[in-house]
Amino acid sequence: MVKDLTRKLISGMALAALVGIAAAPLEASAATLHMAWAQDATGLDPHKQTAFSSLRLLELVYEPLVRVDASLKIVPAIADSWQFSADGKELSFKLNPKAKFQNGAAVTSADVKASFERILDEKTGAAARANFLSIASIDTPDPASVVFHLSQPDVPLLTAMSDVNAAIVPASEIAAGSIGTKAIGSGPFKLDKWDPNAKEVLSANKDWAGGATGVDGIEISVLPDETAILAAMRTKQIDFALLNDPLVATLVPKEASLQLNRVPVLAYHVLQLNPSRKPMTELKVRQAISCAIDRQEVLDTASLGEGKVTGPLTIPSMATDPGQLFCYKRDVEKAKKLMAEAGFADGFSATVIGATGEPPTAAAEAQVIQSQLAEIGVKLDIKMMELNVYVDAWLKGDFDMAVALNGGRADPYTMYNRYWTKAGNLQKVANYIDDTLDSQMQKGRAETDPEKRKAIFAEFEKHIADVSPWIWLYTSYSYTAQQKMGWLPPSPDGIAMCQGRGVQRHEKERTANGRYNDRGGPGKERFPASRRDNDGAFEIP
Repeated sequence: MVKDLTRKLISGMALAALVGIAAAPLEASAATLHMAWAQDATGLDPHKQTAFSSLRLLELVYEPLVRVDASLKIVPAIADSWQFSADGKELSFKLNPKAKFQNGAAVTSADVKASFERILDEKTGAAARANFLSIASIDTPDPASVVFHLSQPDVPLLTAMSDVNAAIVPASEIAAGSIGTKAIGSGPFKLDKWDPNAKEVLSANKDWAGGATGVDGIEISVLPDETAILAAMRTKQIDFALLNDPLVATLVPKEASLQLNRVPVLAYHVLQLNPSRKPMTELKVRQAISCAIDRQEVLDTASLGEGKVTGPLTIPSMATDPGQLFCYKRDVEKAKKLMAEAGFADGFSATVIGATGEPPTAAAEAQVIQSQLAEIGVKLDIKMMELNVYVDAWLKGDFDMAVALNGGRADPYTMYNRYWTKAGNLQKVANYIDDTLDSQMQKGRAETDPEKRKAIFAEFEKHIADVSPWIWLYTSYSYTAQQKMGWLPPSPDGIAMCQGRGVQRHEKERTANGRYNDRGGPGKERFPASRRDNDGAFEIP
């Protein structure tokens, strides 16, 4: 058995993705870590995938230039160092000379340039393209140096570069057109086999610049029924599992041999309205829906109260008290009055879509919302879909309403610019924009003073809650379960990541202090991050 494993959970983007395991000596029988999760990846292209189930797998294989650590600070990944110019219009990187792809080739500045040119190419359909529109050109003075020339100062750009949607891929594979059919990255593990909806087999990347992973490989079983995952853990067939369903996660502490790791994440549960479809085109109809929903009841019923009601911004340092936002206290009479003023006193019919099992709370959330909106005459038909069908409909904006779990980010602009700017590449998903939202996002992007940025995004949050294109519900937790072997406690981002170097130091600190330090020391903070916050659910990065 594995005697000691360490893991790191990080939010964002998120991502619930186990990116690596570094450990004390392992017995031969434990050379392979046996994992399980309920939802499989829907594709292998790191630049295009938006589902958490895909991102958490890709986090094991690919790396971006930088990462975000447990305290939401930027730390090295492929890049060893970086610097903005005095005017904020150049961002220079020095690459780690040890960084290699899993095919043995060194990661060079040409790969970085090719990766970002691919992301910026509209034909790619990259999920995070809107984050990088300030990039005017890219220079590669030498194989280890990259210079991004920007059209304007772009404060959140570095944070955007920490996402797996900004992963560096080999220029040769881009030229060959094989991105998405083969998975070749510079991360801690190589994908040896992918049997969709059944199993993934990964082997350790011996050349990973982050250091030894501590295991020879990972075998991941896809078990859609999370009670089956728990049963397999009871019989020790599974060492470690990512759980999405609070109904199952809350059973783990009752098992003497198992440990539950539970951490708040930046991802948010949301009812997305489609303001391009009548009658959601009417402001007062959207506001009525917001007033009619009891967010706490949705949280209590669907997630057993595991979380907290949230406004649009989930970053703790930036978030507004939801009680200060429009209609966060349920007011059915106000909702009825707004419906009547909009000309819909008798209500209307609509369909709400959700993904089966992704998140597991989706159906329950839809049912509670259906019941609540019925009180103001809105007749909701619930349509649950397989994840890949849901993602396709979601990306096309082909819905009246949708329940979703979307990924958070460490910066508000990175989190929302693809939806709530006029140039956002997910504007089709948001189906709403106005001059105020676009202006606030652009001001927040360029402002360098932290307090002024906070004030700008507070106004953004208030305005978007007022116009109610979406109804933000709550944030919840990322759960992992493990055999009791001394894993590190989770961190706030919702993606299970590896620690490469610095693990032995962590173990010493835990032994001496009875607890873990979140940091591994200088040069040791290689925690893959993503949105991704927020795992095991549908994430839109």
